[in-house]
Amino acid sequence: MSASNPLKYLTRKAAIGATTKNPATTNFNHLKSFPRAWLIRRSKYDSKLKSVRPTDRIKWWNIVPGDQIRLRGDSDGKLHEVLSINRLSNRVFLKNTAAAAKEDQPLQTKNYHYSRCQLYLGEFDVPSRVDPGVSKTQPVFALRVGTSQPAWDRFQKRWVWRRYAVATTPKLPDWGTGQRRRVPWPVRQPVKYPEASLYDTPIEEVAKITYKLPPFDVSRLAPIPKAAPEQAYLDTIYNPHREVTYDPSAPFETYLTMELANPHSRAKKMHRWKIYQTGIHALRKKITGDELQYLDGRTVREAKADAAFKWRETVAEQQKKHKKARWMHSAQMIQWERKTRKKASKEDRLRRRLTELVLSEQPNQVIPASLKQATKERAA
Repeated sequence: MSASNPLKYLTRKAAIGATTKNPATTNFNHLKSFPRAWLIRRSKYDSKLKSVRPTDRIKWWNIVPGDQIRLRGDSDGKLHEVLSINRLSNRVFLKNTAAAAKEDQPLQTKNYHYSRCQLYLGEFDVPSRVDPGVSKTQPVFALRVGTSQPAWDRFQKRWVWRRYAVATTPKLPDWGTGQRRRVPWPVRQPVKYPEASLYDTPIEEVAKITYKLPPFDVSRLAPIPKAAPEQAYLDTIYNPHREVTYDPSAPFETYLTMELANPHSRAKKMHRWKIYQTGIHALRKKITGDELQYLDGRTVREAKADAAFKWRETVAEQQKKHKKARWMHSAQMIQWERKTRKKASKEDRLRRRLTELVLSEQPNQVIPASLKQATKERAA
């Protein structure tokens, strides 16, 4: 049985969202390798991805969000709750461990490798190491975890299996050879909704039916009902003090069909594409007819080839004009006008500075005789 929603290859969206709080295993997309293009050219998003080799990734996760665990090597033996897991990097994120690495950085939850986590089984009476006859209540953890044969649940649409503690630490007194203890999966807490307040709409108001269908005659011989006059509706809106002269239950929303319709729907795009194709095909037929009408010594084949060339050039030119027209929206035009004014103002300032430039008299300056004569004549 194949898994749900399998990917042909690992996508960037699936890789960035690899950290999840969902304990269910619905597919094995995390076992796929990165595309070759990612290794050749890594973008700013790819550089943030932390991953291990596909052969080292864990297929069946026995530690899921909601489990109680202890970290191997932790002398305190503190219990932690799993917040989320990352199936690409084999990392386990712990709840209530958020801290900032630096002052200007956001909070980051601490994470540890999957191999460092030990499942918490509960509190049991374990004989003391000093005096075996005395039992003491201690927390017990799974030293090694075994599983049953996974099976695909077609109702829940995920893989299900049972997990068992094959060995524990400390060892339980009634633990025999080949014995194992089942470890239940964590129970997901139901979503709690806040109680209704004064700002919430009562259920009775929500359940009220405020729209009434217009009365139609069910007889086949009855005439087809006409749409209500739009002007009567507008007169009532602009003049609410007047008496209502139309049926309030009439479907006036029929006048908003074009305004409320989604212009980006698939049907609208297909309709516009068909109109465009009809137009360019009609243009090709017209150009071909004109070329065949005036051969001017050419063969029919050459005339059709010239018509096809002219048609392609005309369509390309129309596409360029259409593309440029899309750029010419109001905001872009305002920005272009502002840049033009600033550029003209800058050139005017430079020209004025050069025109009004006056050099102070210095001992090494030499004024040409022709310029002196012109200055004297202008002064006279």
